[in-house]
Amino acid sequence: MMNFFRPFLICILLHLPFGLFANNFFQAGVTDTTGKMSIVFTVVENMYRRFAEERKVPGLAFGIVMDGKLVYANAFGFGDTEKKIPVTTKSVYRIASMSKSFIAMAILKLRDAGKLSLDDAVEKYIPEMTNTKKITEDSPPVTIRNLLTHTAGFPEDNPWGDRQLERTDEEFVAFLKKGISLSSVPGLNYEYSNLGFAMLGLIVSRVSGEHYETYIRNNIWKPLDMKDTYWEYADVPAQQLVHGYRVENGKWVKQPMLHGGAYGAMGGMLTSIEDFAKYMALHIAAWPPGKEDSGIIRKSTLRQMHLPGVVAGINMQAKDVRGNICPAIQSYNDGLRYIKDCNNREIIGHSGGLPGFGSNWNFLPQYGIGVVAFCNLTYAGPSQLNNYIVDTIIAMLGLKPYPVKTSAILEQRKEQLVKLLPHWNNAESSGIFAENFFSDYFIDSLRKDARSLFSKAGKIISTGKMIPENELRGSFIIEGEKINMKVSFTLSPERSPLIQEYHIAEILKEK
Repeated sequence: MMNFFRPFLICILLHLPFGLFANNFFQAGVTDTTGKMSIVFTVVENMYRRFAEERKVPGLAFGIVMDGKLVYANAFGFGDTEKKIPVTTKSVYRIASMSKSFIAMAILKLRDAGKLSLDDAVEKYIPEMTNTKKITEDSPPVTIRNLLTHTAGFPEDNPWGDRQLERTDEEFVAFLKKGISLSSVPGLNYEYSNLGFAMLGLIVSRVSGEHYETYIRNNIWKPLDMKDTYWEYADVPAQQLVHGYRVENGKWVKQPMLHGGAYGAMGGMLTSIEDFAKYMALHIAAWPPGKEDSGIIRKSTLRQMHLPGVVAGINMQAKDVRGNICPAIQSYNDGLRYIKDCNNREIIGHSGGLPGFGSNWNFLPQYGIGVVAFCNLTYAGPSQLNNYIVDTIIAMLGLKPYPVKTSAILEQRKEQLVKLLPHWNNAESSGIFAENFFSDYFIDSLRKDARSLFSKAGKIISTGKMIPENELRGSFIIEGEKINMKVSFTLSPERSPLIQEYHIAEILKEK
């Protein structure tokens, strides 16, 4: 994450001298949230403008979602360069593979309704798959879960898949009947497959009894009031439709728009920044866990989509916004990519790329913030830029991860433990320790270590609040006159949880 007091990068992005920037943001008198947000929005917009200029993007639209709503969005450039039609936050872009999480959500809604299982064999719903030859005699059947995580054994098919969008349902079924060539045994390897998500679309259609386009429109788009979202580009009002381009010999060349079809499930959606922000807000609202609501899908199901699935790669040379090496691991699950970096940040989202278009959205569940950007240039993916932008917003606003609430039992055990320190008198009969405790920790050693540290600490100034890791594990700081001590403990999984693990150690006093 970018250091809050490293403003030189922001100054470069804003094209402002440091002194002017400092006067507008870092002065002690600037505490107004609205004022800070305004400056953040200016910084972010300049980052996107610079990206569009460097990549020669005809038209770019972006949005920032916080606290369950679109807090800022803008657009610049053209959706049609010949007719000079400007893009707006209501302009409709093809978002390519960002469509995949909608198909995954439809599958999970049907799972929640008891109409399918993720471990069902695909052949149960697509018997046309029976002509696919196994690579080995012991190859397992392809499951729905395999399709959702790109582990079906199908070959990576981006170049080929990009050109399949218009294939009709009948053509797709005929293709499946002929048999599919596999690249690996199902379940063993991650390999990105557009074919797999087209098959998920067919499963949604057959299980729900209505075409996947209709099912998603009625069960996801309409409840979210996504009125500027389409499957077919010909249905989009001409002034809203964004055309795709590629750069050839320094000039923009318009790319042909493909109609929707069976492969629309893998990348055919068209939508606006304002509409997609509503979908982002739905995902972000699932965090932190709390009360269930009457939304279009269970919050717990949304969080399942956000979990790491199969490992898709490890980038040992990944860098943070300061240019420092920050390795990251990437996973894939239910139509979404999951990234966890060296700072323990979790980033959820997906990119999209088709001839003429490039897009990306991501959000950080720990912070409740997300960004999205659409470009109408072939594979002009703003993925890395969006990561930097999230870093910048968090740093400039000083955002912190959602705190973990302290459970009542964790607080109770803390208070009981504090009363025993440092002498551990009558600890064995206190009733707060699990049956393993005094076999793993000898009372004489516990007493000796605690007395030694308390003696070194001198006068005890205060006992800090519980810092929970989860419902049954946490730590707290005992502040001494000379040193501080950190006490950490873990509770058992019993109905009335007891202390099963305990540690006390000296830590540096903050100056």
